[in-house]
Amino acid sequence: MINREVVVRVDNIDITGRLYLPGNKRTPYPTVCICHGIPSGNSPDPGDGGYPLLAEKICKRGFAVFIFNFRGTGNSGGNLELYGWTRDLKVVIDYLYGCTEVDRARLALLGFSGGAAVSVCVASADKRVSAVIACACPAEFGFVDPTSIIERFRSIGVFRDKDFPGSVEEWAENFRKVSPIDYVSGIAPRPLLLVHGDADETVDISHAYRLYDKAGEPREIIVIPGAGHKLRRNDTAMGIVFDWLESWSSA
Repeated sequence: MINREVVVRVDNIDITGRLYLPGNKRTPYPTVCICHGIPSGNSPDPGDGGYPLLAEKICKRGFAVFIFNFRGTGNSGGNLELYGWTRDLKVVIDYLYGCTEVDRARLALLGFSGGAAVSVCVASADKRVSAVIACACPAEFGFVDPTSIIERFRSIGVFRDKDFPGSVEEWAENFRKVSPIDYVSGIAPRPLLLVHGDADETVDISHAYRLYDKAGEPREIIVIPGAGHKLRRNDTAMGIVFDWLESWSSA
């Protein structure tokens, strides 16, 4: 396995990522782009390998895997702005589509929570995306008052500029624009997998059923009994994702 650091520019912001490659000569590879969720600000578990470990596990199954930080998170620049995340993902797809190691006919998005929401919205209009896996995906963000979380976002460092947002109303409206329920039908006829825990404490399981009802075929929903919101840390959920990816890539 080999990997390389990547930086792409979006809206004059550096978006940092890493591309993992299996390292054998059977290129191009089916490819998975992992889209993380909105940071919680909680201290990371020292024993949790995070998205790099997830990328390595998928890569070992023969996939090229790309992980990156949306604006306002990790080593990427800018401030957290959810609609801006859709532009970040579009440019990441541009990058992947230009990589000789990437099989353009097999490019999947694997999103978690807010990253899943962004994945659904972008994939609906971008036919370069071949499949979508949405884990713990909100149908919409109507259950969140964006203005109420601004101070928390500032305290955990996803707002880097003191004068951001310039307009709270505009920032909140851009947050609400990322509404998967309005876009999910556009993924068909490409396959969609929805994975959700029935004990999700952040995004109620009803969101998954609403998205499933609105989506076209082929679609599949997997509910993980007893699982909460952090599906990346759930071995059962990730095992299902790995198996689904292998089936999809060999179809």
